[in-house]
Amino acid sequence: MTKARRNNDWGFPRWRGYGSGSAAEPVRMCDRAGCHEKGDCPAPKSPNSPERWYFCQAHAAEYNSGWNYFEGLSAEEAAQREERERSDNSGYKEAAHYGWGGSGDGSRSRDELKALDTLGLDPDADFEAVKKAWRARAKEVHPDLKPGDAAAAEEFRKLQVSYEVLRMAEERREWKG
Repeated sequence: MTKARRNNDWGFPRWRGYGSGSAAEPVRMCDRAGCHEKGDCPAPKSPNSPERWYFCQAHAAEYNSGWNYFEGLSAEEAAQREERERSDNSGYKEAAHYGWGGSGDGSRSRDELKALDTLGLDPDADFEAVKKAWRARAKEVHPDLKPGDAAAAEEFRKLQVSYEVLRMAEERREWKG
């Protein structure tokens, strides 16, 4: 007759600790010969095959560097697959207008970043730098200094629009906070 093992939960199994199993958890090792790291990055063994290698992160990057995803497919099949995956992943493109989609720290809109680029400034430039850059560039292409020059007039118009976009954004920032 075996002796019953006593536990301290008094019949309330929720009092036991979570994940208190003592069995060792199996870990798959990297499939690269000689590597002793954990193999947690699956990679296809061949194109269009469900079989996978399991590499560590370093060997997965090495393996994928020369990978041709469309190998073995006709041009038509490759185009169909690319289009299907592009439509599946279009949600990432839709989110690109948020702060993490472009350069800068997310505090400037896409129009502000274009205006800064037109003035030749970095995305984190302050408004004093905007004023200086606008004055310097506007003096070079002002229609009064270059009468009859259509290219200079167009450049001056772009500079004016860029300055107005940045001035209004600065006023909104001052008004909000």
